[in-house]
Amino acid sequence: MDAISFGTDGWRATLDVFTAPRVRMVGQAVATHLDGRDAPVGVCYDARESSRGFAEELARVLAANGFDVLLPERDRPTPLLAWAIADRDLAGGLMVTASHNPAEYNGVKFIPDDGAPALPEITESIEANLAEPEPLPEAEWGTIQETDFVASHAEHAHDLVAEYADETTLDDLTVAYDAMHGSGRGVTDELLAGAGASVERLRCERAPDFGGTPPEPSAEHLGELATHVQDGDASLGIANDGDADRLAVVTPDRGYLDENLFFAALYDFLLESASGPAVRTVSTTFLVDRIAEAHGESVVETAVGFKWVARAMAETDALVGGEESGGFSVAGHVREKDGVLLALLAAAAEREEPLDERVDRLLDEHGEIHQSKISVDCPDDEKARVLDELEGELPDRVAGEPVADVVTKDGFKTVLESGAWLLVRPSGTEPVLRVYAEAESEERVAALLDAGEELVAPLV
Repeated sequence: MDAISFGTDGWRATLDVFTAPRVRMVGQAVATHLDGRDAPVGVCYDARESSRGFAEELARVLAANGFDVLLPERDRPTPLLAWAIADRDLAGGLMVTASHNPAEYNGVKFIPDDGAPALPEITESIEANLAEPEPLPEAEWGTIQETDFVASHAEHAHDLVAEYADETTLDDLTVAYDAMHGSGRGVTDELLAGAGASVERLRCERAPDFGGTPPEPSAEHLGELATHVQDGDASLGIANDGDADRLAVVTPDRGYLDENLFFAALYDFLLESASGPAVRTVSTTFLVDRIAEAHGESVVETAVGFKWVARAMAETDALVGGEESGGFSVAGHVREKDGVLLALLAAAAEREEPLDERVDRLLDEHGEIHQSKISVDCPDDEKARVLDELEGELPDRVAGEPVADVVTKDGFKTVLESGAWLLVRPSGTEPVLRVYAEAESEERVAALLDAGEELVAPLV
Protein backbone atom coordinates (compact mmCIF):
# COMPACT_ATOMS: atom_id res chain seq x y z
CA MET A 1 0.00 0.00 0.00
CA ASP A 2 2.85 2.40 0.77
CA ALA A 3 3.86 2.32 -2.89
CA ILE A 4 0.46 3.68 -4.02
CA SER A 5 0.04 7.44 -3.85
CA PHE A 6 -2.37 9.58 -5.86
CA GLY A 7 -0.44 12.73 -6.77
CA THR A 8 -1.23 15.62 -9.09
CA ASP A 9 -3.01 13.43 -11.64
CA GLY A 10 -3.40 9.92 -10.23
CA TRP A 11 -0.84 7.24 -9.33
CA ARG A 12 2.05 6.69 -11.74
CA ALA A 13 5.06 4.45 -11.34
CA THR A 14 7.51 2.29 -13.23
CA LEU A 15 6.32 -1.21 -14.02
CA ASP A 16 8.39 -2.80 -11.25
CA VAL A 17 6.16 -0.89 -8.81
CA PHE A 18 2.98 -0.58 -10.85
CA THR A 19 1.97 -4.24 -10.58
CA ALA A 20 -1.25 -6.21 -11.01
CA PRO A 21 -1.71 -6.90 -7.25
CA ARG A 22 -1.44 -3.19 -6.48
CA VAL A 23 -3.75 -2.27 -9.36
CA ARG A 24 -6.32 -4.69 -7.98
CA MET A 25 -6.04 -2.93 -4.61
CA VAL A 26 -6.83 0.37 -6.33
CA GLY A 27 -9.84 -1.28 -7.96
CA GLN A 28 -11.10 -2.48 -4.59
CA ALA A 29 -10.54 0.96 -3.05
CA VAL A 30 -12.62 2.57 -5.80
CA ALA A 31 -15.35 -0.05 -5.38
CA THR A 32 -15.45 0.69 -1.66
CA HIS A 33 -15.48 4.44 -2.32
CA LEU A 34 -18.45 3.97 -4.68
CA ASP A 35 -20.33 1.60 -2.40
CA GLY A 36 -24.08 2.17 -2.67
CA ARG A 37 -23.98 3.53 -6.22
CA ASP A 38 -26.04 1.59 -8.78
CA ALA A 39 -24.68 3.18 -11.97
CA PRO A 40 -22.02 1.50 -14.13
CA VAL A 41 -18.33 2.40 -13.98
CA GLY A 42 -16.18 3.17 -17.03
CA VAL A 43 -12.66 1.78 -17.41
CA CYS A 44 -10.42 3.02 -20.23
CA TYR A 45 -6.73 2.67 -21.01
CA ASP A 46 -3.96 4.10 -23.17
CA ALA A 47 -1.75 2.51 -25.84
CA ARG A 48 0.95 1.01 -23.59
CA GLU A 49 1.63 -2.70 -23.86
CA SER A 50 0.46 -3.37 -20.31
CA SER A 51 -2.56 -1.05 -20.19
CA ARG A 52 -5.26 -3.36 -21.53
CA GLY A 53 -4.31 -6.04 -19.00
CA PHE A 54 -4.39 -3.61 -16.10
CA ALA A 55 -7.76 -2.27 -17.27
CA GLU A 56 -9.16 -5.81 -17.34
CA GLU A 57 -7.87 -6.38 -13.80
CA LEU A 58 -9.71 -3.26 -12.63
CA ALA A 59 -12.86 -4.26 -14.51
CA ARG A 60 -12.89 -7.71 -12.88
CA VAL A 61 -12.47 -6.27 -9.38
CA LEU A 62 -15.26 -3.76 -9.93
CA ALA A 63 -17.55 -6.40 -11.42
CA ALA A 64 -16.85 -8.70 -8.47
CA ASN A 65 -18.04 -5.87 -6.23
CA GLY A 66 -21.36 -5.72 -8.07
CA PHE A 67 -20.69 -2.94 -10.59
CA ASP A 68 -21.44 -3.17 -14.28
CA VAL A 69 -18.34 -2.05 -16.17
CA LEU A 70 -18.02 -0.37 -19.57
CA LEU A 71 -14.75 -1.09 -21.34
CA PRO A 72 -13.70 0.18 -24.81
CA GLU A 73 -12.71 -2.21 -27.60
CA ARG A 74 -9.23 -0.58 -27.81
CA ASP A 75 -7.18 2.11 -26.10
CA ARG A 76 -9.00 5.44 -25.99
CA PRO A 77 -8.19 9.02 -24.84
CA THR A 78 -8.81 10.08 -21.26
CA PRO A 79 -11.24 12.87 -22.26
CA LEU A 80 -13.55 10.35 -23.94
CA LEU A 81 -13.93 8.58 -20.61
CA ALA A 82 -14.53 11.88 -18.79
CA TRP A 83 -17.26 12.83 -21.28
CA ALA A 84 -18.87 9.36 -21.11
CA ILE A 85 -19.06 9.57 -17.31
CA ALA A 86 -21.06 12.79 -17.47
CA ASP A 87 -23.03 11.93 -20.60
CA ARG A 88 -24.10 8.44 -19.46
CA ASP A 89 -24.50 9.23 -15.73
CA LEU A 90 -21.81 6.75 -14.73
CA ALA A 91 -20.75 6.38 -11.12
CA GLY A 92 -17.20 7.29 -12.14
CA GLY A 93 -14.34 5.92 -14.14
CA LEU A 94 -10.80 4.60 -13.98
CA MET A 95 -8.23 5.50 -16.62
CA VAL A 96 -5.11 3.38 -17.00
CA THR A 97 -2.46 5.76 -18.32
CA ALA A 98 0.89 7.29 -17.54
CA SER A 99 0.05 10.15 -19.93
CA HIS A 100 3.27 11.67 -21.32
CA ASN A 101 5.65 9.51 -19.26
CA PRO A 102 7.96 7.04 -21.05
CA ALA A 103 6.83 3.53 -21.92
CA GLU A 104 8.37 1.96 -18.80
CA TYR A 105 5.75 3.77 -16.70
CA ASN A 106 2.06 3.18 -16.21
CA GLY A 107 -0.57 4.76 -14.03
CA VAL A 108 -4.21 4.96 -13.03
CA LYS A 109 -6.50 7.81 -12.10
CA PHE A 110 -10.05 7.99 -10.87
CA ILE A 111 -12.57 10.38 -12.47
CA PRO A 112 -15.70 11.06 -10.38
CA ASP A 113 -19.27 11.28 -11.62
CA ASP A 114 -19.08 14.89 -12.87
CA GLY A 115 -16.27 14.07 -15.30
CA ALA A 116 -13.93 16.59 -13.64
CA PRO A 117 -10.61 15.68 -11.99
CA ALA A 118 -10.83 14.14 -8.54
CA LEU A 119 -10.16 16.59 -5.71
CA PRO A 120 -7.98 15.60 -2.73
CA GLU A 121 -10.89 14.56 -0.53
CA ILE A 122 -11.77 11.91 -3.12
CA THR A 123 -8.25 10.61 -3.73
CA GLU A 124 -7.65 10.56 0.03
CA SER A 125 -10.78 8.42 0.44
CA ILE A 126 -9.50 6.01 -2.21
CA GLU A 127 -6.07 5.79 -0.59
CA ALA A 128 -7.70 5.15 2.80
CA ASN A 129 -9.64 2.22 1.34
CA LEU A 130 -6.74 0.41 -0.36
CA ALA A 131 -7.17 -3.30 0.34
CA GLU A 132 -7.04 -6.73 -1.22
CA PRO A 133 -10.11 -7.44 -3.39
CA GLU A 134 -13.21 -8.58 -1.52
CA PRO A 135 -15.54 -10.17 -4.10
CA LEU A 136 -19.23 -10.61 -3.50
CA PRO A 137 -20.89 -13.98 -4.10
CA GLU A 138 -20.66 -14.68 -7.84
CA ALA A 139 -24.43 -14.39 -8.28
CA GLU A 140 -24.13 -10.70 -7.32
CA TRP A 141 -21.34 -9.83 -9.75
CA GLY A 142 -21.83 -7.14 -12.37
CA THR A 143 -21.15 -7.44 -16.08
CA ILE A 144 -18.23 -6.26 -18.24
CA GLN A 145 -19.34 -4.90 -21.60
CA GLU A 146 -17.27 -3.51 -24.48
CA THR A 147 -18.66 -0.10 -25.42
CA ASP A 148 -18.04 2.60 -28.04
CA PHE A 149 -16.68 5.73 -26.35
CA VAL A 150 -15.99 7.66 -29.56
CA ALA A 151 -19.30 8.49 -31.26
CA SER A 152 -21.01 10.42 -28.45
CA HIS A 153 -17.89 12.48 -27.73
CA ALA A 154 -17.47 13.31 -31.43
CA GLU A 155 -21.10 14.37 -31.79
CA HIS A 156 -20.83 16.57 -28.71
CA ALA A 157 -17.54 18.10 -29.91
CA HIS A 158 -19.00 19.05 -33.29
CA ASP A 159 -22.09 20.57 -31.64
CA LEU A 160 -20.08 22.54 -29.08
CA VAL A 161 -17.56 23.95 -31.56
CA ALA A 162 -20.47 25.05 -33.77
CA GLU A 163 -21.62 27.25 -30.88
CA TYR A 164 -18.32 29.14 -30.91
CA ALA A 165 -17.43 29.22 -34.61
CA ASP A 166 -19.01 31.23 -37.41
CA GLU A 167 -18.03 28.55 -39.91
CA THR A 168 -19.03 25.03 -38.89
CA THR A 169 -17.01 23.15 -41.52
CA LEU A 170 -13.27 22.97 -42.07
CA ASP A 171 -13.41 22.57 -45.86
CA ASP A 172 -10.22 23.77 -47.57
CA LEU A 173 -8.28 23.58 -44.28
CA THR A 174 -5.34 21.17 -44.18
CA VAL A 175 -4.27 20.00 -40.72
CA ALA A 176 -1.22 17.88 -39.95
CA TYR A 177 -1.93 15.64 -36.97
CA ASP A 178 0.73 13.88 -34.88
CA ALA A 179 -0.67 11.24 -32.50
CA MET A 180 2.82 10.43 -31.12
CA HIS A 181 1.69 6.77 -31.38
CA GLY A 182 -0.78 7.43 -28.56
CA SER A 183 -4.51 7.07 -28.02
CA GLY A 184 -5.47 10.10 -30.07
CA ARG A 185 -4.84 8.16 -33.28
CA GLY A 186 -8.05 7.35 -35.09
CA VAL A 187 -9.90 9.76 -32.79
CA THR A 188 -8.56 13.31 -33.06
CA ASP A 189 -7.67 12.90 -36.74
CA GLU A 190 -11.10 11.44 -37.51
CA LEU A 191 -12.82 14.25 -35.59
CA LEU A 192 -11.00 16.80 -37.77
CA ALA A 193 -11.72 14.87 -40.94
CA GLY A 194 -15.38 14.59 -39.95
CA ALA A 195 -15.54 18.39 -39.88
CA GLY A 196 -14.25 18.55 -43.44
CA ALA A 197 -10.53 19.11 -42.88
CA SER A 198 -7.93 17.43 -45.02
CA VAL A 199 -5.79 15.59 -42.45
CA GLU A 200 -2.14 14.63 -42.94
CA ARG A 201 -1.28 11.96 -40.36
CA LEU A 202 2.06 11.50 -38.59
CA ARG A 203 2.83 8.75 -36.04
CA CYS A 204 -0.76 7.51 -36.19
CA GLU A 205 0.14 3.84 -35.78
CA ARG A 206 0.07 2.17 -32.38
CA ALA A 207 3.53 1.67 -30.92
CA PRO A 208 3.48 0.58 -27.27
CA ASP A 209 6.96 2.07 -26.79
CA PHE A 210 5.88 5.28 -28.58
CA GLY A 211 8.70 4.83 -31.08
CA GLY A 212 11.30 5.30 -28.36
CA THR A 213 10.21 8.89 -27.60
CA PRO A 214 8.06 9.81 -24.59
CA PRO A 215 4.61 10.91 -25.82
CA GLU A 216 5.17 14.43 -24.54
CA PRO A 217 4.12 17.05 -27.15
CA SER A 218 6.98 19.45 -26.49
CA ALA A 219 9.02 21.42 -29.00
CA GLU A 220 11.84 18.92 -28.48
CA HIS A 221 9.66 16.01 -29.63
CA LEU A 222 7.68 17.70 -32.41
CA GLY A 223 10.45 18.66 -34.80
CA GLU A 224 9.08 16.45 -37.57
CA LEU A 225 5.62 17.97 -37.25
CA ALA A 226 7.03 21.51 -37.29
CA THR A 227 9.08 20.75 -40.40
CA HIS A 228 6.07 19.13 -42.06
CA VAL A 229 3.93 22.23 -41.47
CA GLN A 230 6.58 24.83 -42.27
CA ASP A 231 7.78 23.09 -45.44
CA GLY A 232 4.40 21.83 -46.64
CA ASP A 233 0.87 22.94 -47.35
CA ALA A 234 -0.76 22.40 -43.95
CA SER A 235 -2.27 25.48 -42.32
CA LEU A 236 -1.88 24.03 -38.86
CA GLY A 237 -0.19 21.22 -36.97
CA ILE A 238 -1.71 19.54 -33.91
CA ALA A 239 -0.26 16.93 -31.58
CA ASN A 240 -1.65 15.08 -28.57
CA ASP A 241 0.16 13.52 -25.66
CA GLY A 242 -0.10 9.80 -24.92
CA ASP A 243 -3.66 9.85 -23.57
CA ALA A 244 -4.75 12.89 -25.65
CA ASP A 245 -5.91 15.07 -22.78
CA ARG A 246 -3.40 17.76 -23.80
CA LEU A 247 -2.47 19.26 -27.14
CA ALA A 248 0.29 21.23 -28.80
CA VAL A 249 -0.07 23.45 -31.83
CA VAL A 250 2.39 24.13 -34.66
CA THR A 251 1.98 27.05 -37.07
CA PRO A 252 3.67 27.93 -40.39
CA ASP A 253 5.36 31.09 -39.06
CA ARG A 254 6.23 30.18 -35.48
CA GLY A 255 6.66 26.44 -35.65
CA TYR A 256 5.89 25.18 -32.15
CA LEU A 257 3.37 27.63 -30.68
CA ASP A 258 4.00 28.33 -27.00
CA GLU A 259 1.04 27.02 -25.00
CA ASN A 260 0.66 30.41 -23.31
CA LEU A 261 0.22 32.10 -26.68
CA PHE A 262 -2.24 29.43 -27.74
CA PHE A 263 -4.25 29.97 -24.55
CA ALA A 264 -4.39 33.70 -25.28
CA ALA A 265 -5.47 33.07 -28.88
CA LEU A 266 -8.08 30.55 -27.75
CA TYR A 267 -9.61 32.94 -25.21
CA ASP A 268 -9.65 35.76 -27.78
CA PHE A 269 -11.41 33.45 -30.27
CA LEU A 270 -14.02 32.34 -27.73
CA LEU A 271 -14.75 35.93 -26.72
CA GLU A 272 -15.86 36.70 -30.28
CA SER A 273 -19.06 34.73 -29.68
CA ALA A 274 -19.34 34.30 -25.90
CA SER A 275 -18.43 35.93 -22.61
CA GLY A 276 -17.08 34.87 -19.27
CA PRO A 277 -13.97 34.84 -17.12
CA ALA A 278 -10.87 32.76 -17.72
CA VAL A 279 -9.24 30.47 -15.18
CA ARG A 280 -5.50 29.95 -15.36
CA THR A 281 -2.82 28.45 -13.14
CA VAL A 282 -0.25 30.52 -11.32
CA SER A 283 2.36 29.48 -13.91
CA THR A 284 0.31 30.65 -16.91
CA THR A 285 0.71 33.92 -18.80
CA PHE A 286 -0.59 37.33 -17.78
CA LEU A 287 -1.42 37.88 -21.47
CA VAL A 288 -4.71 36.14 -20.71
CA ASP A 289 -5.36 38.79 -18.05
CA ARG A 290 -4.72 41.62 -20.51
CA ILE A 291 -7.17 40.12 -23.01
CA ALA A 292 -9.77 39.69 -20.27
CA GLU A 293 -9.37 43.29 -19.12
CA ALA A 294 -9.79 44.56 -22.68
CA HIS A 295 -13.14 42.72 -22.88
CA GLY A 296 -14.36 43.71 -19.41
CA GLU A 297 -13.80 40.17 -18.11
CA SER A 298 -11.87 38.81 -15.14
CA VAL A 299 -9.30 36.10 -14.52
CA VAL A 300 -9.07 33.62 -11.65
CA GLU A 301 -5.62 32.32 -10.71
CA THR A 302 -5.20 28.84 -9.20
CA ALA A 303 -2.48 26.49 -8.05
CA VAL A 304 -0.94 24.24 -10.71
CA GLY A 305 -3.03 21.15 -11.45
CA PHE A 306 -6.14 20.94 -13.58
CA LYS A 307 -8.25 19.84 -10.63
CA TRP A 308 -7.88 23.36 -9.23
CA VAL A 309 -8.69 24.89 -12.62
CA ALA A 310 -11.78 22.69 -12.85
CA ARG A 311 -12.99 23.67 -9.39
CA ALA A 312 -12.57 27.37 -10.16
CA MET A 313 -14.38 26.97 -13.48
CA ALA A 314 -17.39 25.61 -11.60
CA GLU A 315 -17.27 28.37 -8.98
CA THR A 316 -17.02 31.22 -11.52
CA ASP A 317 -18.98 29.93 -14.52
CA ALA A 318 -15.81 30.43 -16.55
CA LEU A 319 -15.67 30.51 -20.33
CA VAL A 320 -12.31 28.75 -20.46
CA GLY A 321 -9.78 27.18 -18.14
CA GLY A 322 -6.23 26.23 -18.92
CA GLU A 323 -2.64 25.74 -17.92
CA GLU A 324 0.70 26.42 -19.58
CA SER A 325 1.35 22.69 -20.04
CA GLY A 326 -1.32 22.46 -22.76
CA GLY A 327 -4.44 21.37 -20.88
CA PHE A 328 -7.69 23.24 -21.58
CA SER A 329 -11.46 22.99 -21.28
CA VAL A 330 -14.29 25.34 -22.22
CA ALA A 331 -17.81 26.19 -21.11
CA GLY A 332 -20.38 23.64 -22.25
CA HIS A 333 -17.96 20.73 -21.80
CA VAL A 334 -16.91 18.62 -18.82
CA ARG A 335 -14.36 20.36 -16.64
CA GLU A 336 -11.50 18.08 -17.67
CA LYS A 337 -8.71 18.93 -20.06
CA ASP A 338 -9.49 17.60 -23.53
CA GLY A 339 -6.89 17.59 -26.29
CA VAL A 340 -9.35 16.01 -28.73
CA LEU A 341 -12.06 18.66 -28.47
CA LEU A 342 -9.42 21.41 -28.35
CA ALA A 343 -7.92 20.17 -31.60
CA LEU A 344 -11.25 20.86 -33.30
CA LEU A 345 -11.53 24.25 -31.58
CA ALA A 346 -7.98 25.15 -32.64
CA ALA A 347 -8.80 24.27 -36.24
CA ALA A 348 -12.02 26.32 -36.09
CA ALA A 349 -10.06 29.29 -34.74
CA GLU A 350 -7.49 28.88 -37.53
CA ARG A 351 -10.28 28.85 -40.11
CA GLU A 352 -11.68 32.15 -38.87
CA GLU A 353 -8.31 33.91 -38.45
CA PRO A 354 -4.92 32.21 -38.88
CA LEU A 355 -3.40 31.65 -35.45
CA ASP A 356 -0.15 33.33 -36.49
CA GLU A 357 -2.06 36.48 -37.44
CA ARG A 358 -4.21 36.35 -34.29
CA VAL A 359 -1.16 36.01 -32.04
CA ASP A 360 0.64 38.84 -33.87
CA ARG A 361 -2.41 41.05 -33.40
CA LEU A 362 -2.70 40.22 -29.70
CA LEU A 363 0.98 40.95 -29.06
CA ASP A 364 0.66 44.24 -30.95
CA GLU A 365 -2.36 45.19 -28.85
CA HIS A 366 -1.16 43.98 -25.45
CA GLY A 367 2.64 43.93 -25.63
CA GLU A 368 5.31 41.31 -26.18
CA ILE A 369 5.40 38.51 -23.66
CA HIS A 370 7.85 35.62 -23.23
CA GLN A 371 8.06 32.80 -20.72
CA SER A 372 10.40 29.95 -19.86
CA LYS A 373 11.25 27.67 -16.95
CA ILE A 374 14.07 25.63 -15.47
CA SER A 375 14.29 22.90 -12.84
CA VAL A 376 16.44 22.74 -9.71
CA ASP A 377 17.01 19.26 -8.29
CA CYS A 378 15.42 18.84 -4.87
CA PRO A 379 14.47 15.58 -3.09
CA ASP A 380 10.76 15.27 -2.37
CA ASP A 381 11.34 15.12 1.38
CA GLU A 382 13.29 18.39 1.26
CA LYS A 383 10.80 20.49 -0.68
CA ALA A 384 8.80 21.70 2.32
CA ARG A 385 11.95 22.75 4.18
CA VAL A 386 13.34 24.62 1.17
CA LEU A 387 10.08 26.49 0.65
CA ASP A 388 9.89 27.38 4.35
CA GLU A 389 13.40 28.81 4.20
CA LEU A 390 12.69 30.55 0.90
CA GLU A 391 9.85 32.49 2.53
CA GLY A 392 12.38 34.23 4.75
CA GLU A 393 14.78 34.86 1.87
CA LEU A 394 12.39 36.53 -0.60
CA PRO A 395 14.07 39.74 -1.79
CA ASP A 396 12.57 43.21 -2.25
CA ARG A 397 14.08 43.34 -5.75
CA VAL A 398 14.56 40.63 -8.37
CA ALA A 399 17.05 41.12 -11.19
CA GLY A 400 17.22 44.80 -10.27
CA GLU A 401 13.46 45.46 -10.29
CA PRO A 402 11.23 46.14 -7.26
CA VAL A 403 8.76 43.47 -6.18
CA ALA A 404 5.16 44.72 -6.30
CA ASP A 405 3.40 41.62 -4.95
CA VAL A 406 3.99 38.07 -3.75
CA VAL A 407 1.41 35.39 -4.60
CA THR A 408 1.45 32.25 -2.46
CA LYS A 409 -1.20 30.06 -4.09
CA ASP A 410 1.46 27.53 -5.13
CA GLY A 411 5.00 28.19 -3.97
CA PHE A 412 6.11 31.82 -4.25
CA LYS A 413 5.36 34.07 -7.21
CA THR A 414 7.03 37.48 -7.08
CA VAL A 415 5.29 39.95 -9.36
CA LEU A 416 7.49 42.90 -10.36
CA GLU A 417 6.44 46.49 -10.99
CA SER A 418 6.67 46.02 -14.78
CA GLY A 419 4.25 43.05 -14.66
CA ALA A 420 7.06 40.53 -15.15
CA TRP A 421 7.13 37.70 -12.64
CA LEU A 422 9.24 34.91 -11.15
CA LEU A 423 7.66 31.74 -9.71
CA VAL A 424 9.24 29.00 -7.59
CA ARG A 425 7.07 25.97 -6.84
CA PRO A 426 7.58 22.26 -6.09
CA SER A 427 6.92 19.77 -8.87
CA GLY A 428 4.13 17.34 -8.06
CA THR A 429 5.61 14.57 -10.21
CA GLU A 430 9.43 14.89 -10.05
CA PRO A 431 12.10 15.54 -7.35
CA VAL A 432 12.68 19.11 -8.52
CA LEU A 433 11.65 22.68 -7.86
CA ARG A 434 10.30 24.50 -10.91
CA VAL A 435 11.44 28.04 -11.57
CA TYR A 436 9.30 29.98 -14.06
CA ALA A 437 9.69 33.51 -15.41
CA GLU A 438 7.67 35.78 -17.67
CA ALA A 439 8.70 39.17 -19.07
CA GLU A 440 8.64 41.37 -22.14
CA SER A 441 11.77 39.85 -23.74
CA GLU A 442 13.69 36.59 -23.83
CA GLU A 443 16.73 38.38 -22.38
CA ARG A 444 14.72 39.58 -19.40
CA VAL A 445 13.28 36.10 -18.86
CA ALA A 446 16.81 34.66 -18.83
CA ALA A 447 17.89 37.23 -16.23
CA LEU A 448 14.91 36.41 -14.03
CA LEU A 449 15.56 32.67 -14.26
CA ASP A 450 19.19 33.23 -13.30
CA ALA A 451 18.03 35.25 -10.30
CA GLY A 452 15.58 32.53 -9.35
CA GLU A 453 18.20 29.79 -9.53
CA GLU A 454 20.63 31.89 -7.45
CA LEU A 455 17.89 32.32 -4.85
CA VAL A 456 16.83 28.66 -4.64
CA ALA A 457 19.95 26.57 -5.28
CA PRO A 458 21.79 27.49 -2.02
CA LEU A 459 18.78 26.36 0.01
CA VAL A 460 18.62 22.83 -1.42
